Amino acid sequence: MRIETEIKLDFKDVLIRPKRSTLNTRSDVDISREFSFRHNKQPYQGIPVIAANMDTVGTFEMAKALASQRMSTALHKHYEVSQYVEFFRALPPRDVVFYSLGISEQDEDKLHQVMQQLGASSAIRHMCIDVANGYTENFVSFVKKIRNAYQDIVLMAGNVVTGEMTEELILAGADIVKVGIGPGSVCTTRKMTGVGYPQLSAIIECADSAHGLGGRICADGGCTTVGDIAKAFGGGADFVMMGGMFAGHDECGGEITVRGDEKYMQFYGMSSKAAMDKYAGGVAAYRAAEGKEVLIPYRGPVENTAQEILGGVRSACTYVGARQLRELSKRTTFIRVTQQLNEVFGKN
Repeated sequence: MRIETEIKLDFKDVLIRPKRSTLNTRSDVDISREFSFRHNKQPYQGIPVIAANMDTVGTFEMAKALASQRMSTALHKHYEVSQYVEFFRALPPRDVVFYSLGISEQDEDKLHQVMQQLGASSAIRHMCIDVANGYTENFVSFVKKIRNAYQDIVLMAGNVVTGEMTEELILAGADIVKVGIGPGSVCTTRKMTGVGYPQLSAIIECADSAHGLGGRICADGGCTTVGDIAKAFGGGADFVMMGGMFAGHDECGGEITVRGDEKYMQFYGMSSKAAMDKYAGGVAAYRAAEGKEVLIPYRGPVENTAQEILGGVRSACTYVGARQLRELSKRTTFIRVTQQLNEVFGKN
């Protein structure tokens, strides 16, 4: 047993220090990014915000809606083969959509079926191998296997929270490493296992390791406000993935519940009892559920939320003088705080 005494920080522990700027208006800020990847050199162009691959968020409808804003979606893995094939055949080349899978034989078989049916002109250009615990040898071996099988795709893999594992996944074939254990709004991993890592520190440390190898990271989870997204980019994240902030919209899956005059939508973690009841016949005897199910207020079309995200990140850039999003991390200085908001009139 050992104890690390260095303080690790979460989004709530810091604010971004403002700096002098020559920018006159938010409209002067370009929050798109252009970059290539270590293993696949195809260029990325777009706004690097991704809807998470949860079945109530990572839907075909969400992918189409966010693509109009140049944002991305990681599809959930529970569609049928024929549905994936139909969707990707109709996908415009400019749209960035991640096909998601786990590391089970069933997931691998489904991937091969989809790729075979799509043929040589496959529209799947981005893939996400997603597990809760990215520290197993089996996971690393699977990343290597998929990289060897499909060398023409941009491969994202996770989740991890430390620099050394980030480096191992990049060397194994990942272009993007997904960072985050336990920060999600409907994740209970930290409560059930005691395992985790403050998300901002995880982003900073993993980004440093990834960028040294020509890799990228995707900050996954923990953003509760648009300001948190700006902090993630300021900490070095190349992409930011969110579930809760995209939940509750018309484009989401999940049932709508009416209580009085108010509408609510179902939202749950993919390791929750609700998800395992739906897809695995219940919680297996050897494990515990590590997610929860909640009802959140119905929020209408996702376009409004997307505009809030884009506007907030642009505004953050103007406060530090970053004319482009890629400059934000270079111009970010975090200051430690004990309080972020004045909540005398409530938390909203």
